[in-house]
This record gives sequence, structure tokens and C-alpha cells, in this order.
Amino acid sequence: MIENPTVIDFFCGAGGFSEGFKQQGFDIILGIDNWQPAIDTFNHNFNLSCSLKNILDFENSYEEIERLPDSDVIIGSPPCVSFSHSNNSGKANKESGIRLTKVFLRIVAVKKFKRNSILKAWYMENVANSKNYISDYYTFKDLDLTEWAQKNRLSPSKKAIVFKNNQHIVCSADYGSPQKRKRIISGELIHLGYLPIPPTTHADSSIDKKMNKYRDLKFIKDKLPSPTETRTSKSIQDPLYEDIILPINQLTDHFYDTGLYESEWRQSRHLKINHPYMGKMSFPEKNDSPSRTITATKIGTSREAIIYLSEYNRKGNGEYRTPTVREASSIMGFPITFQFKGSEGIKWRLVGNAVCPTISSAFAKQLRTELNLNALYKPIVNLNANIEGIPNLNNFSEKLFINPPRRIYKSRFRRHPFKDGNITVTLSNYNIEKNTKNIKKWRTSVQYGNGEGFPTYSYPDTFYSKLEPIIKNFTKGEEFVDFIKNGFSKKIGTSGQLQEMFELQNSINNLLEPTRLIEEIAFIINNLNLEKEDFCQIEIKVFKKKDTVPLKQVFALYAINFISSTANNK
Repeated sequence: MIENPTVIDFFCGAGGFSEGFKQQGFDIILGIDNWQPAIDTFNHNFNLSCSLKNILDFENSYEEIERLPDSDVIIGSPPCVSFSHSNNSGKANKESGIRLTKVFLRIVAVKKFKRNSILKAWYMENVANSKNYISDYYTFKDLDLTEWAQKNRLSPSKKAIVFKNNQHIVCSADYGSPQKRKRIISGELIHLGYLPIPPTTHADSSIDKKMNKYRDLKFIKDKLPSPTETRTSKSIQDPLYEDIILPINQLTDHFYDTGLYESEWRQSRHLKINHPYMGKMSFPEKNDSPSRTITATKIGTSREAIIYLSEYNRKGNGEYRTPTVREASSIMGFPITFQFKGSEGIKWRLVGNAVCPTISSAFAKQLRTELNLNALYKPIVNLNANIEGIPNLNNFSEKLFINPPRRIYKSRFRRHPFKDGNITVTLSNYNIEKNTKNIKKWRTSVQYGNGEGFPTYSYPDTFYSKLEPIIKNFTKGEEFVDFIKNGFSKKIGTSGQLQEMFELQNSINNLLEPTRLIEEIAFIINNLNLEKEDFCQIEIKVFKKKDTVPLKQVFALYAINFISSTANNK
């Protein structure tokens, strides 16, 4: 057995899968991808000269597969976007992902069963949800290799690839990455006929005190210098690879301002802590636990966005920020000497689409053991950063917030102050129940339940007047009504002004932009301390689906309907 088994990486991307195998002494000989920034990044880090190649070229030609160089190991990570729960809430068309996966398996089957095959193992990485779309096994016929099988004296009905019991869902935090990224690893060690799972190295210390403690976000943020650092002659030790000590002036993609406009982080905060039908998330991120999954899209307005408090002492614009590319790559498990080619968005996509090197390194280490190769006591990593030809994001300057984003013309609006009693009281500029695209007037509605598609009931303008005597019967009710009808009412614009301010994402003069109207309502009602009070609907049925509702939702309904009625009739 050779000491440095060879590896070919399909859908190689930036090379996270390959990086883990390289760290365990494997020789990366080829990467295949059809995205130029991925190939450029892969070539730069593995000192190769691979060219663009579409894996679909192998779909209908086994001769094309046979022309590939033989290798001891085949690894691949078919694009996961169609399988992911985050894509269209898991409803995306799966055909593309299934097709690409089958092409990859065709290649594995040919290389595994060819005469005098040298293939020792193969591995495939994907999102955990992909398991639901993979068969227990694939015959040569299933992989459109009937002719090839007959040519090689194999039955077309023979099982070429077996997935049953050869798939493991793994979490990157269990292997030293400061990120709870769950992925499924499938594959096979040929001589064993199955895929062993490597032992984990890290765990939640409250559950297993014998294991290394999970690395959390604070671990990374404390080890890396602040993005606000000025140019210096100091050096930095890699957070994950202690042998790498790098002059800070060679640390790329970290010393730049990723601050968000206030409208951006407020949108993300709302979706995280007050989503209409999904659970609550932390805002900003918790530093004392591993990060959530780094995604391929860098955006500061989404529920999935990873957001930190900025090191700059700012309020409003720039108060919060997204991670730098270097922080994200360390969270994924890349060494700080690993370089990415492209713009900030491209680099983020390269990082977010990658396989965590900590995961691939664990499987590669296990493979060395199974192949009776000498164990490596330290991972093999590049100790120096090759930054020649790398577009460096560092600019060592504070961002100027002079071009605030605005929403598209006639954007739809939907907000509620809070969820309580499995109810939301909502202000919108469209019919939520019918999911209409046209916006004509502002509406008040109530949604029952936390799931998408739960019953919705709409209320007409001036319905608040029917609630007024009910609210005044409660402690602080008269005070609340007086506040809404007097001071608060002056902050409500016309229907058109609300829409204009929403699109500008900014308040005008003394009027409040609609998201801020909702936030002020939430603040006022929460300060009334009504959490333990309920409204029993005996004589008057205000909420159609409930007999008893939290009193704060009655107050919310009054305020929201007052807003829509005022805006529509000004």
C-alpha cells in the first residue's frame, strides 16, 4: 500500500473535502467543477492546473469516465441546494440533485468494478434531507451502465452501489468545528463493504465531560483579531491549527467592515425572534455555543443570517454585522492560510458550499487506519499563506452608510407585534388569506396557529371602536386607549405614506415607518404587564376561533386596527 493514496474530488468547489484528506497525507490529483472561481480556488490551494469540467459530460458516456485517471479514493459533494430544507421551505424540485448524484455514482461504479481497479474507498457528502431521495441501492441498470456491465462480464442487475447502512449523519461540532453543521456522509471502504464512522472528538461538556468541549463562537472570535484592527507587525496563531503562526499582514479577508444598515438587521431580527410561523432564534448570535450553519448566501436580512454585535461603537446603521469571510472559513474548519478567489459574495459562496475540512479529515484519518497506514499525529497544513494573485478584501477602514437599501416598488408588508396564545394579530397591505399580490389598502387580520396555512380572519376598518369599551374595563385600558387615539395617532401616515416609508425603509418627518409602528405597539403593550391576564369571550366573540385569549392580543387588535383604519381613511 502506498503511503500517500490518491484522491479525485468531484463537485470540488473551493476544496473543503480535499483539504481534509490532504491534512491526512492523501495526494489530491484532480478536482472537477464547472464554476470558474471554484476551479481557480482549488488550483491555488492544491497547486494544480485543473480545467473547468461539467460532470454531466459523464452522464451518457462511460468512455468519458474511463478516460479519467484512476485513484485510490473518490470523493464528491453533489450540489445540495435542491435537497435543502432552506430552499423554498424544502419544496424545491429535487430532480437536478438526483440527476447529479446518479452521475457521480456512475463514475464510482465504473471505477470500482473495472478490471484491476485500484479504488479503495469512496465518499459522498450532502445535506441530511438528501437521504429521503436516495435509493437503498443502485444496480448497473439503474445507473444506465447496462452496456458497460455486459462488456465487463457483469450482470446489469448486480448491485453496484449500496447505501443501506452506509450513510451517517454527522455534526461538524463533534469533530472540532465551531459550527453545528449537520451533513450526511455516504460511501464505502471497498475491502470492508461498508462505511465505518470515525469516533467523535468533541462534545457538549454538560453531557460528556471526558470529551473535548465543543468549540464555540467565542473561541473563534477571541483567537482571531478584531476586524477593526489597524495594520500591525504582530502575528496570529490559527484558532484550529496551532502550528500555523501567521503575520497579521498576511491574514486575508478579515480587516474590513461588514456592518449592516439598521433596516437590514432589524428585518433579520424580526424574522428570528418574531416569525409568523417559525420558532424563535437568538439575535445576535450566542457566543457561548457553536455557530449555526454557514450558508452559501451572504445576506444580512434573512432569518438564516449570522449576525454579531459590531466592534465599532455605533447605534443604528452598523450596530450589527455579519462575519468576515475569514471568520466564516475558520468556523467551517479551514486553516487561515487557505485562500479564496473572487469578490466577497463569491468567496462567501465558496466557503458556505464547502465540506467542513474537520469532517473530511476525520473520515480520512479513519481510512488511514483501515488501510493500515501510519497514523499522523498532526494534520498536514500549509504553514504559509500564498496570497499572490488573491483579491484581498482587507481595506482597514470603517464603512460609510451613505446608500441605504430600499425595497422594490409596491412591496408587500406583513408584521405582528408578538405571538401569544398561538395567535398573531397582523398589519398587512395585502390579503394574507388569499395571498394576493396586489396592494390596495392596509388590513387587520388574526392568524390562528404557528403553521403556515393556519386559519386567518380579517377585520373591517373601525372595528377598534367595538373593542374600546371592552378594553376600558381593564386596568390601564383607558390609559392605553388615550395613548393610541392621541399621541400615537399622530405618528400614523396615510395609506400611501405608509407604503412609501416601508419602501424607503425610513420614517418621514414625524411619521413612523410601519415596522416601527408595530415595534412601538409591542413595546407599549409589553410594558403594561398583561402576560398573566386572559380575556374570556362570553358575551362578545372577538376572536372567532378561541373562547379565551391573552388580553394583550385584544389590546394588539385594537391598536393594529386603529393603524389600518387611520391610514385608509386619512
